[in-house]
Amino acid sequence: MSLRQKLLLVLSLTVVCAVAVVAWAVSLRTREAFAEADRKHTAALVDQFRREFDGRAEDVAARVDRLAASDRMAGIAFDLARTEDPSPYLNEASALARDYQLDFLEIIAADGSIVSSAQWPARFGYKEDVQAAGRQSTFLKREELADGSSEIGLFALRTVRDSSPPLLLLGGKRLDRGFLANLAVPDDTLVLLYPVLTPAFDPHQLVTTASGDAHTLPFQFLIEQARSSGKEARSVIYVTERREDSMDATAIPLAAPDGSVLAVVVVAESRRAFVELQQHIRAIAYGVAGAGILLAIAASLWIASRISRPIEHLATAASKVAVGDWDTQVEIASHDEVGELAASFNHMTQQLAQQRERLVQSERVAAWRELARRLAHELKNPLFPLQLTVENLTKARSLPPDEFDELFRESTDTLTAEIANLKNVIARFSDFSKMPKPQSQEIDLADMLRTIAALYAPALEQHQPPIALRCEIEEEHLPISADPDLLHRALSNLVLNAMDAMPDGGTLAIAAEQKDGVVEVRISDTGTGMTAEECERLFTPYYTTKQHGTGLGLAIVQSVISDHHGAIRVESAPGTGSTFIVDLPCNSTKAATA
Repeated sequence: MSLRQKLLLVLSLTVVCAVAVVAWAVSLRTREAFAEADRKHTAALVDQFRREFDGRAEDVAARVDRLAASDRMAGIAFDLARTEDPSPYLNEASALARDYQLDFLEIIAADGSIVSSAQWPARFGYKEDVQAAGRQSTFLKREELADGSSEIGLFALRTVRDSSPPLLLLGGKRLDRGFLANLAVPDDTLVLLYPVLTPAFDPHQLVTTASGDAHTLPFQFLIEQARSSGKEARSVIYVTERREDSMDATAIPLAAPDGSVLAVVVVAESRRAFVELQQHIRAIAYGVAGAGILLAIAASLWIASRISRPIEHLATAASKVAVGDWDTQVEIASHDEVGELAASFNHMTQQLAQQRERLVQSERVAAWRELARRLAHELKNPLFPLQLTVENLTKARSLPPDEFDELFRESTDTLTAEIANLKNVIARFSDFSKMPKPQSQEIDLADMLRTIAALYAPALEQHQPPIALRCEIEEEHLPISADPDLLHRALSNLVLNAMDAMPDGGTLAIAAEQKDGVVEVRISDTGTGMTAEECERLFTPYYTTKQHGTGLGLAIVQSVISDHHGAIRVESAPGTGSTFIVDLPCNSTKAATA
């Protein structure tokens, strides 16, 4: 992943995460605020309903009180006490209920028998249980009707003024849709009344202030919870699958004097405003996130042009410097830290080029000095015997002819040998100074290695003590493109070095295998081995670990292997022997060049 892509990813994630956190925090705070507001609003509505309910109860009580204190009821009580005949007043309750706007009214004698009933005249003479109701000003009661049905009403029980024996009035009003219609309900609030008339839940009994079929609303669970527990119950009701249609509902149980729940009132407030606000906040968050991502893209492109692109140019320039292009320069497009970095890079390459030039000059001088020292050392050894021989010949002029002839022959042999030695030294330095270019052709490296092994096998057997030869060439043929003479000479040099490393005998192993398009040749010995420092300097010209070596053999081998586009390395440790590893490209068709 490029720096530009990383910048875009980091900036986009930062913006998205920041917007998400802010949106989540705002949404959470809004939810808490709306939940608190809903609780307060619902509590206010419940309190309002209780006040309305208490006001309705006071109205019922006031109507019954007025009726009980009326002269008409006083006259009825006097006549009943005098005649003890209730039959003239059989329909009196119906007329009084109409006059005092009561839905239910019963005139009850002191023994509890019904004198007159507005809602069910045929109950004349039946007993009415008024003992529990007498302890409350108003109370709820299930009232049976003439058609076999029943209704829930809000009742008040009063004694007729100055009646003796006491004459009771039991009056009330229905809890129905009309009762709910008198409540001041906001537009986003729904009030439902469920009279408990049957043991099982009957959705048809549910009445509401809203238009439509209230029984289709899913309030059953909440109503049954309040009915069974006798306590207020609260829950979020989902009217439809849309969250906007959900409602925060509170169910209020209304109990009879004996504690049984006779009705449940549900006050439900719409959550549409809260849900829409949440959706609005979420939409704003999405919009801000989208705009932030676009801003992040623009910012990343701008940063890329200001930072990443110059850094890419610097990376490209550094790669060029790494492969040897010391004159590489980068354009300075700004005066900030990136521009200073580019200027520092240009200054660095200039310094590197100058230092390289000075290093090349120093290396050249050092190389010539080392070459002169080595050449002087190699020439000094044969020159001293030549000087002594010439001096001996000069002194031998006074000797007798026979002695002079014998000394002359010995001296000429010495001169000839030392001159040949001089020629050999000069030839080796000449070979190193001007290595011939390889003349590549297709050869079988496996066959060449077997030939070298066969060539040196007799010398290994005659070595005292003898050296064992182990040839491990897995493939029958290892075709490569190489100069057979130069490569043969280089590999033979490695075999000779291995023999020199085992003066006390040992094992010389020649192995070769092909892997990953490269032929790997391993020439190992079991000699004394070398230290890590010796391995590092082994291929340096004029460096040698031998007493009479020139230090050019392995340098020439490395040059030959390099000219064939190969590589050579050594693995060794003191006391474990050494292994020279040569890697040559397999099936190379291009001619090796210097």
